Amino acid sequence: MSGADLGSVEGIVELTEVRGHAAAEAERQRGLAFEGLPPLDLVIEVPHGATATVDFTSLAAQLTSPLPEGLVDFFHVNTDAGAPELALAAAVALVAAEPDRRVAIARCRVPRTFIDCNRRIDATAEELRAGKVTPGLMPWITTAEDRQLLRAAYDRYVATVAGLTARLRPDGAMLLLHTYAPRTVDVQVDLQIVESLRRAYRPEIEPTWPLRPEVDVIGRDPDGVDHSPPAVVAALRAELAALGLTLADGATYPLHSSTLAWSHVMAHPGRALCVEVRRDLVADPFDPFVQMKMSEDKIDRLGRALAAAMRAWWKT
Repeated sequence: MSGADLGSVEGIVELTEVRGHAAAEAERQRGLAFEGLPPLDLVIEVPHGATATVDFTSLAAQLTSPLPEGLVDFFHVNTDAGAPELALAAAVALVAAEPDRRVAIARCRVPRTFIDCNRRIDATAEELRAGKVTPGLMPWITTAEDRQLLRAAYDRYVATVAGLTARLRPDGAMLLLHTYAPRTVDVQVDLQIVESLRRAYRPEIEPTWPLRPEVDVIGRDPDGVDHSPPAVVAALRAELAALGLTLADGATYPLHSSTLAWSHVMAHPGRALCVEVRRDLVADPFDPFVQMKMSEDKIDRLGRALAAAMRAWWKT
């Protein structure tokens, strides 16, 4: 197994390739290529992968819009801590089990605190509410310069992921990987977001919010139609059960057309899976307002479970 940088763009996207030791020979035998580049068996996208405090501070320093005081608190609460580490662990475990595979990981480094690279930017407020998701462009972004800067970063990221998915083999697949906070905290995303979150996470209030599933597959659209791959979901449910964990079926959010995850799933029917993992299952410990440290053991066991489940794509 070996890994390589595919050509990351600082501050926008971090690309990592993980390939098995037999991948090159398998490609020679199959004779497949995309514009001279080797084909991919799997693309793992982490669209909310800006999880380091420096991701926030570096971009915030470039903006001219007046930002709410303490906005970094919202950044930490709302970013997918642990998802990048989990993506890498899953990729490594997959190619260890199947050394002829080649996996690419796309980690977005643009904080969704400013613009969300998993949103359709033209989605209406009504559509976002129906999808139970936060806005694409946040309300505190008020200057034309900032909108132009962020939209350019968004477009670059989306184009990069499109380039990776174009390299998928005919039987290739996508894993859309997220983490979420342990509880559904119902606050408005507005200029008072920081104060609202601090109140919501007071020790006497936080336990009153609904507890989310340990792992949730986001595959059902608002009409209840399931777009997730059944064999992979069944395998993931079994792998998680062996760890004493349960898998929910769209309990938290629908798969909604206001997200780019919807676009990926529609473009790769039966070959794309969107998963949410609760952050307290990977963090050591979970702390909503700081850059969290991940547990290597927790990441490893969940990464192996994801890898074992994804192998079902090539068994069916």
